Amino acid sequence: MSTPNELYDQAVELKSKGDREGAIGKLDEAIAIDPDFAIAHGMLAKLHADLARSEKAVYHAKRVVEIEPDDTFSYTALSVIYQRCGMIPEAEHAKAIAYQKQMGLE
Repeated sequence: MSTPNELYDQAVELKSKGDREGAIGKLDEAIAIDPDFAIAHGMLAKLHADLARSEKAVYHAKRVVEIEPDDTFSYTALSVIYQRCGMIPEAEHAKAIAYQKQMGLE
């Protein structure tokens, strides 16, 4: 049985070969083993956004924020996913939270 890290590496390899669906499959396996594997959720958010699957993209980007609530980049990435999905008010809100965290205001 592969570890989440091994599955993530396999997903990176598949993605680099243009196999987004295969990469998503490996990442889904990884989070089935470790639901809090933030980096896998982050890549899933990007892949689903690339495939215009807004609901899934936002879900995974929000999971990263839930898992790593103190990480400024997590909110920045969430903002980008919201933007790509056409959710501008939500993108602005996530961007504001990222800024507050970066400045130590939150």
